[in-house]
Amino acid sequence: MLTDLDRPGLATYTSAYRAPADFDEFWAKTLAQAAEFELNPRIVAVDTPLTTIGVFDVTFAGFGGHPVHAWLRVPRGYSGPLPGIVQFHGYGSGRGAALDDLLWASAGYAHLIMDVRGQGGEHAGGATGDPVGTSGPAAPGFLTKGIGAQEDYFYRRVFTDAVRAVGVLRGLDFVDPSRVAAIGNSQGGGIALAVAGLVPDMAALFTQSPFLTDVRRATLITGTAPYREITRYLAAHRDEVEEVFDVLSYFDGVGFASRSQAPAWFSTGLMDDVCPPSTAFGAYHAYAGPKQIAVWDYNGHEAGGSADLELVLSAFRALLQK
Repeated sequence: MLTDLDRPGLATYTSAYRAPADFDEFWAKTLAQAAEFELNPRIVAVDTPLTTIGVFDVTFAGFGGHPVHAWLRVPRGYSGPLPGIVQFHGYGSGRGAALDDLLWASAGYAHLIMDVRGQGGEHAGGATGDPVGTSGPAAPGFLTKGIGAQEDYFYRRVFTDAVRAVGVLRGLDFVDPSRVAAIGNSQGGGIALAVAGLVPDMAALFTQSPFLTDVRRATLITGTAPYREITRYLAAHRDEVEEVFDVLSYFDGVGFASRSQAPAWFSTGLMDDVCPPSTAFGAYHAYAGPKQIAVWDYNGHEAGGSADLELVLSAFRALLQK
C-alpha cells in the first residue's frame, strides 16, 4: 500500500527543511580539520580466485586521523586512467567480503566501497571501529549518537570519512580524478548525497532510496527503523525536540542537495516505509544540478533494484567512460 504521497503530491512537494546559517562554515571547518591528517592510504593486494578483477584491502585516515577500511576492486588488464566509483553501504552493514560487490569493477570502473565506522554488525560485515566516545544519552543505534551537539554527532565523522574516501580513489595514479561518481542505497544514498554536496566537482551521483533526507518529516510519517530511533529518543526527552532537529539540520540531505552540481540519478519506491518517497523528493526538488528520478509504484525500500542499476550503468557509460 502507499505509505506517503501519491505521484501528483510528490511532484509538487517541497520540503520545509531550512539549512542553518552556518551550515557551510561548519562543514568547511570540519573538512579543514580533517585535512590536517594525511590520507596515508595503505593498499594491499588480496589473493582471490578471480581472474578478471583485482581486489585490494585499503586503509586510510578518516575523521580525526582514525583508520577507515575499504575494498578497492579494479578490472585486470585495463589500459589508461579508469573512471571511479565510491560506494557507501546501508545502515548497520559494512563493506562485506573481498568477493562481494563485483558489478562496478566488471563494468570497467575502479570501485572503492567504504566501511561506515562503528557499523558492520548486520548484513555485510565491517572492519572499522569508531574510537570517538560520545557523552550524553542516546537511543540504541546510530541516529542519536552525539545528538547533543553537531560537533559530536556520529554522521559528522561518517560524512568526513566519505569525503576522504573520494580523495583516496582520486589520488590513485590509474584513476581519472575528473570521472569519479558517488553512489549508495539507503544510508549509503544519504552519504553519497552528502559527498555530492561537500565535494564540488564530483562527476555524478546515484542515490537510491536515500536515508537522512528531510529527516524531520521522516520521523513524523514512518514508525519503522532506523528513524524510530529519533522518535524514541524524543519520546523520552520531550523538551529537546528543537535542539535535536537543529543538530540534525547540519546533516540533512536536503541541505546537501541544494549545494550539489553533479549530474544525479535518484530512485524511490512509492511503498517505501523506511525512507518515505516524499523525503527523497524533498532532496530531489532541492537538488541544484542536472537530475532525474525513477519512481517505482509497487516497490518499497528496494526501489528499482537491478532495474535502477541498468539505468545508471547505461547513463554512467555515456558520462564517465570516455
